[in-house]
Amino acid sequence: MRSSSSDHSPFAKAFGVRCQQQLRTGTRAWRCVVATLSFAILGTLQLLSQTEARNDETPFAVSAVVIADHPVNQCVPTAALGAGVDGHERGECARMFTDKNIAEMRSAGFGPLAYRLRTELAGEVWHWNPRGTWSNPANRCGYWISDDSLSELINVSYGYRLPRRGNTIDQANDDGYSRIVDGNEESIWKSNPYLDPHFTGKSDDAHPQWAVIDLGATKLVNSIRIHWAAPYARQYRVEYWSGADPMHLHANRKDRWHLFPNGAVDRGSGGEEFVRLCAKSIPVRFVRILMTHSSQTNANASNDIRDRLGFAIREIELGSIDTYSLRSGAANSNGRFHDYIRHAADRYRQTIVYVSSTDPWHRAEDIDYKTEQPVLDFIMRSTLTNGLPVLVPVGVLYDTPENAIAEIRYLTKREYRFEGIELGEEPDGQWASPEDYAALYARVAASLAAMNPNLKLGGPSLQSFEGQLLTWPDATANRSWMNRFLNCVRSAGVPFDFFSFEFYPFDNVCTDAASQLLQTPKRLSEMMTSLRADGVPTAIPWLMTEYGYSVFAGRSEVDIADALFNADTVGTFLTLGGSKAYLYGYEPNYLEDELKCSWGNLMMLQMQPNSNELNRVSGYFAAQLITKEWMQPIDEPHEIFPVKVQQSRASSSSAVSVYAVRRPDKQWALLAINKHSNRAARLSVDFNFSGARSQASFAGSLDVIRFSRDQYEWHDDGANGHPIRNLPPARFTQDASSFYEMPPYSLTILRGRLAD
Repeated sequence: MRSSSSDHSPFAKAFGVRCQQQLRTGTRAWRCVVATLSFAILGTLQLLSQTEARNDETPFAVSAVVIADHPVNQCVPTAALGAGVDGHERGECARMFTDKNIAEMRSAGFGPLAYRLRTELAGEVWHWNPRGTWSNPANRCGYWISDDSLSELINVSYGYRLPRRGNTIDQANDDGYSRIVDGNEESIWKSNPYLDPHFTGKSDDAHPQWAVIDLGATKLVNSIRIHWAAPYARQYRVEYWSGADPMHLHANRKDRWHLFPNGAVDRGSGGEEFVRLCAKSIPVRFVRILMTHSSQTNANASNDIRDRLGFAIREIELGSIDTYSLRSGAANSNGRFHDYIRHAADRYRQTIVYVSSTDPWHRAEDIDYKTEQPVLDFIMRSTLTNGLPVLVPVGVLYDTPENAIAEIRYLTKREYRFEGIELGEEPDGQWASPEDYAALYARVAASLAAMNPNLKLGGPSLQSFEGQLLTWPDATANRSWMNRFLNCVRSAGVPFDFFSFEFYPFDNVCTDAASQLLQTPKRLSEMMTSLRADGVPTAIPWLMTEYGYSVFAGRSEVDIADALFNADTVGTFLTLGGSKAYLYGYEPNYLEDELKCSWGNLMMLQMQPNSNELNRVSGYFAAQLITKEWMQPIDEPHEIFPVKVQQSRASSSSAVSVYAVRRPDKQWALLAINKHSNRAARLSVDFNFSGARSQASFAGSLDVIRFSRDQYEWHDDGANGHPIRNLPPARFTQDASSFYEMPPYSLTILRGRLAD
């Protein structure tokens, strides 16, 4: 239910890989050497051709005019420029977060820290404390609440897989599968009981639950067989999609769900229900079962009301019966039903299924040892926080409100400082409807606000998207995911103190970065403009809680292109009024070849398989330029001013971006980025003050700090890739001039004062 670009699915499918955030976490690189002589020769030829192009091309002229009357934003860099830490493969956190590595991480200059919640992307329950209570302690299963008492410090933190999972795909390791089409009559999918009227206080129709089946190609469908578990739906509708893909929507398409002629069932009885949807088969690919009015029954003896709320399905068969069977009505007895669904307990062999929600019920045996979350006690006590409050998460989509409340109660008892509490992560990317997510958000937010009204609560850490974040239309034809979510939150009367989103604009890490880098400011600007149009308040802080070149690992993230991207992203975000930006890829990591086309990762420090030494990659130097040179690393406000950039030859996307800040030391500092890969730029700089007779310009001596290929070069050698040159930025002074040189693919800080 994301817009077409937000899930990165088309590109992922083209390369036969899984979609969106599963690659974002930077799991350990494959330790195989893939370099060959031909590959090395090719790399050498490419380098030579680039060098020749740089030498042959003449510089292009570009002007930058700082609109210096009034700042468009103000920030304190030690509070606005941050980074995030996330879950990793088992044992990796210990290797990443050594004292030596932490010191190197902190030397990049970032201030605040955000804790990212990988379990929420994996469709798992987070046991943030391994000590806790099961709702069914005798059988060590049910609904979990971690212990908030202050005994010994927590030393491990894992997620638990959900045995009632409905989605085939998840946004983390993507190694689970849907129980609806796993071929096992003993397994079930069950929806989240907290969306039942018992908890929401709304009508049976307020939060319909659904399952969408993707047949993979258009098929002639006329029948469905649903194997219900308990509770079952007393009313449901079977519908088909009229357009291309209901899970990745387009703003210019008005596709919708259509009811099969006989698809409305008003007296469901559970068990095995066969529905002849139509007499004449209809060509469809996507089919939705929309469920309302739960039977509120439970097959097992249980005093926990959650066990009998929602809807549960064992298996679904979808297909057609032949003409003879249609005339005779002997659909089940003569074996003429043709089931198009691939039933398998495997993510890549089963038919893809999407569901509205999943029951957080689980068992002790469901622990996922493959991935661990950084331990809260360790992170909150470490120097990674820089003594600043931390942005902490709580689980929402796949957790219980009680477990979330216990987490914050624990952190409060420990007297840890947290800047805010981010409720859930990427609900839009996991196909949750805005109304469902808002109901879960509101329940957690109301409880946390009652516990401590001073807590700052927000979210929802939206996935990166292009254009507008869309969902299926409601009764008023409103398709805006965020607008409808905000309407529900306001109606519930719960706090929404900050807004958070993520920015990963580029799917294709297999292509050269040059053309994509040109799009960075436009893509981020369009995204933020769309969110404002959808009603996100501008009076509350906007947090970009993750940003990176791509959700996929690739060379661009370790080559100099990443430095240009990060600087461009931060400059655009702050100029557009953003409050805090958190780099993703703070911790050291390994190279990966996710799309089998180039090795890289979202990281600023490279771990090496056979060494404890770290390599500083381009993102590290960009971070230092931004946090220590463009801005002063002090707790004082900096003023951000807009800059109008114009090239000598007009183009849709400028190869040069310039961002201006007036610092507390009264100096003006410009962050100038040349994204042209083989042409230098000559930048003229003026400052426009309304009412002044002429534009002002720099005067006297300027500090110039520059980072280009002269300082950094990446050696592409498969799993053994590394920088063969990673020098600090060049520093020099020069007199004010009519123009300033910017090498190809470079970051330049111009810092000085204006003439009187």
